[in-house]
Amino acid sequence: MTIDLSALLLPLLLGATLGWIGGLLGIGGGIIAIPILTMGFGMSQQLAQGTALVMLTPNVLLAFWRYRQRNPLPWPTIALLGAAVLVATWPAARLAVLLDSRLLMIGFALFLVGLAVYFLWGSRRAAPALDPAKAWNERWLPGVGLISGLFTGLFSVGAGIVAAPLLVRCFGRRQAVAQGIALAVVVPGALVSLGIYGQARLVDWPTGLLLAVGGMSTVSSGVAWAHRLPERKLRRFFALMLLLTAAMLIRTGIGG
Repeated sequence: MTIDLSALLLPLLLGATLGWIGGLLGIGGGIIAIPILTMGFGMSQQLAQGTALVMLTPNVLLAFWRYRQRNPLPWPTIALLGAAVLVATWPAARLAVLLDSRLLMIGFALFLVGLAVYFLWGSRRAAPALDPAKAWNERWLPGVGLISGLFTGLFSVGAGIVAAPLLVRCFGRRQAVAQGIALAVVVPGALVSLGIYGQARLVDWPTGLLLAVGGMSTVSSGVAWAHRLPERKLRRFFALMLLLTAAMLIRTGIGG
């Protein structure tokens, strides 16, 4: 019995690259992994999203642990948001596995366009400090969880990117604390989505596990480099990369 080394090394190297980029930019590597798996590995949109969840879950847990070491995090807020995420994730993930793959791919591409616009806008200038008197009432926090869960269920990614800016701009949380909370609430939604995708046999477990091993080896290094490189330039570069990826996905989805 011969072992195809390229089948082992390619996902490991890809996972390591995605883990480093994810740590560098404070995002889940799944945002980049899903388009690569669809266009480079020939997976359907649903299979790519399910496989990316295998990589995403341990990477997010590791990143959350790193944030937890540096910042005290409010566990009641995390529990409240996590419960709301679970409420929204299950029906959204059920819908995602039933949708036409091309339709879901185009929806994901449009999500990337919106994300790119957010990164480009955020790179123009730092967000002003929120006046505590203008912060939203805490009773609206479950809404953040519901929105995050919707993106987790539909696209397997995006919950943390949605939750963190809302917590900063609307609820006046410090950026580091908001990112730590966002990472924490990603985990329950990702696990629910992974269960649904796995039940529907839309997970390539060997590839996903290799991506996860590669990613976990470089997340911490990416986080360390994030403090050395210019954030605004990184955000702009990442936004342009998202726009290019979205254009390729739309072309594949329409012409495929």
